[in-house]
Amino acid sequence: MRQRQPLKQILAGTRSHWDCAETRPAVRQNFEKTINCRTSALGAEVYASEAEEKLVYHTCKSRACPSCGYRATLLWQREQWTALPDIPYAGLVFTMPDALWPIFKQNRHLLHDLPALGAAVIEQWMKAKYGVRLLVMVVPHTFGGYLNFNSHLHILVSAGGLQESEGRWIASLHFNKDALMRMWRYAVITYLREALKTHSLKSDRDGKDLSRVLKSEYERPRWIIYLRESMSKRHFLQYAARYARRPPIAQRRLLRVTDGEVQFWTKDKKQGRKVRIRCSLQDFVAALAEHIPDRYRHAIRYFGLLAPRARNRTSAAVFALVGQDKRPRPKRLSWQDSLRKYFGVDPLIDSRGQSMHWVGRLKPVRCVEPTSQIPGSGFSKQEVG
Repeated sequence: MRQRQPLKQILAGTRSHWDCAETRPAVRQNFEKTINCRTSALGAEVYASEAEEKLVYHTCKSRACPSCGYRATLLWQREQWTALPDIPYAGLVFTMPDALWPIFKQNRHLLHDLPALGAAVIEQWMKAKYGVRLLVMVVPHTFGGYLNFNSHLHILVSAGGLQESEGRWIASLHFNKDALMRMWRYAVITYLREALKTHSLKSDRDGKDLSRVLKSEYERPRWIIYLRESMSKRHFLQYAARYARRPPIAQRRLLRVTDGEVQFWTKDKKQGRKVRIRCSLQDFVAALAEHIPDRYRHAIRYFGLLAPRARNRTSAAVFALVGQDKRPRPKRLSWQDSLRKYFGVDPLIDSRGQSMHWVGRLKPVRCVEPTSQIPGSGFSKQEVG
């Protein structure tokens, strides 16, 4: 029988491997929160009616938790729906050659600048070509379907732009995929060369070897980028939400968890089918840990007309130029109201249909999860039947 919360089971069973001084603080904190999510370890709110009492345990709100992101994503979509005009949007994915992945894996501080590099590439090309500014949203990612480290960017932009020199909105812009690819390649390699020059880049390779790698990848004829030039605002927000709070692996992909092994499925794009991945619990948790962002690293970054300093000043102008009324920011839904709206369930109605009200709060109770020693094994895969 499949466990209801297999990720908690895996993290609790491997605590001795990740809860140690050698592990990044962000990983330890997020794994601990995930284990304690919706348990007495985080405390609870107490609600009661005349006949019943109900404990509602606090959630962890961790980026690693597979159950905490969905409601937050729905509320984010609701706010963005009013903040963005009803215009066409475009989606791009900026990838890089796999030879560069280990560099960013070993130098996590460099990941912070990748969204700004990707946004600058698009903004500079559009500014030079059309003289416009765009609404730009960047979702950085580090994982692929195999839980491998694969640094890339999901970028969503307006398909039109504000031409400030003439005070008008150009509704339809063309994105030159080849030109953007060349600029992205130049931006990444130049950034890494500068990091190497200033000795802010660590690697198992020496400086000369790294320089050869960077030269080879710069001379690579093509880097892969993906482009979809037109999508609706609804599709735009659904696409962004899919990646913004997405954990590295969904629990529905976990097929089997034993004392020594995890099995999960992924899509093999070359074979065009699902395959089953088998790995030890230690290998699985180690791969998962690589994708936990450090503290204060945002899931979404905003640039151009969506940049925090520009949004309030330009938002009204953009709405006016596209002939739409700017909507007021919606009042944030409470926990109860959001569950009623999005899930059709009122959590504060007891079994007799009576309303429950808040009566108190339980303080967090420290609990220690059992640990177990688990033998290691390598990764392997087979087709999923």
